[in-house]
Amino acid sequence: MLNKKQLVIKIVLKRVWYLVFGIIIIAMAVQLYLLKGTPSQPLNMHQLRSDVSYTDTPTLLIPGQGGNTITFNTFIKRAQNENIAQSAMVVRVSPTGQVRVKGSLKGKKNPLIQILYDWNYNVSFKPQMHQLTQVLIVLHQRYHVKRLNIVAHSYGGTEFLHAYLSNQRLQKEIAFQKIVLLGVPVEESFGTNTKYTAWLFKKSRDAEFKQLLRQVKKARFAKNEAVYNIMGKEADQKTDGEVPNIQSQMMATLFKNTPVKYVQRWYPKTTHRQLHEKKAILDYVMQTLWGK
Repeated sequence: MLNKKQLVIKIVLKRVWYLVFGIIIIAMAVQLYLLKGTPSQPLNMHQLRSDVSYTDTPTLLIPGQGGNTITFNTFIKRAQNENIAQSAMVVRVSPTGQVRVKGSLKGKKNPLIQILYDWNYNVSFKPQMHQLTQVLIVLHQRYHVKRLNIVAHSYGGTEFLHAYLSNQRLQKEIAFQKIVLLGVPVEESFGTNTKYTAWLFKKSRDAEFKQLLRQVKKARFAKNEAVYNIMGKEADQKTDGEVPNIQSQMMATLFKNTPVKYVQRWYPKTTHRQLHEKKAILDYVMQTLWGK
């Protein structure tokens, strides 16, 4: 028979167990909610807009580190409500690279593909780079995707550039058309006060950026491929609050001697998160992707 002290300890441990179990259940429920994907709203084919170009080319939406359904929720809802594009597919990918697809691209105009990582809280972008590579391979092999637009936020864009430029198979099998990058760092050894110059790359201490410079020289680019580099500025700072502008500006050096059309834009008083939420930016992105 338990004495009073042992009984108290047993009760405390039991309550701690219930608390831990409850936290785990809540965490799992929250994660499932964050990975549910934005509901699809089909285009009204009887009210297609005269100022919008409707094509079969899908647009892949890639969230950044810790990103989820919320990242592109506003963008998808705006595009659907304005009868510009439609969510056609949600692709979930596990840390081991297992790809699960919900939805279809068949017969869809301006289809959006929302990629969601089961776990993307890593310090490095490399685990998601490998997972994204698997997603792109599956999209080509199983769903016959041969052309693709990209909209990526933060490390989502870093993952894409490394996956794309390091893989000649992807370059051959998929023609990337319009690549829109929102607050994407490509060179992370420079800080906020570093001023961009054409020769700054020589001072880079970022091994990953140096690798991109080597890879881009051998890359096979699609005809009329274009990169749109969008950056935010918090107040009068040279940063969006999370990514110094210089780390994104180095993209100009990356694509300097390539046939890729390169465009960069700054939005003042814009934080890192607002890059995928602000109306002016969403309007620009939709016009870039689908405007006539």
